[in-house]
Amino acid sequence: MSNEACHTMNDGEVLNADKTEYPIFHAVLYGDKVSTAKFSKRLSCAVKHLPLRVEFRYEHDTMKAVEQGVTKDPTLVLDGEIFLEGLVQAESITEAFEKKLERVRIEKC
Repeated sequence: MSNEACHTMNDGEVLNADKTEYPIFHAVLYGDKVSTAKFSKRLSCAVKHLPLRVEFRYEHDTMKAVEQGVTKDPTLVLDGEIFLEGLVQAESITEAFEKKLERVRIEKC
């Protein structure tokens, strides 16, 4: 699996997999194949430099999306909770993950 920045991520890929000291988040990207591919590329660009790992999966089944409460295409569910909705810009993805990392740091203190 590729682990370069700015690439369409593969199902099952772990971004920053070699950085085992980083916290790992489990992400599922719901939506159609085109929008999820675009989102995953933005995601890889936006968070590659952050001190985290993201285990990544796609889910294109509409019924499974509805069961998870997903209403927008695409939607990123992170660790079981809706995290980002719609085809947001890379800057918004970076900011959301930076805030998530800050919350994780605070919880550990």
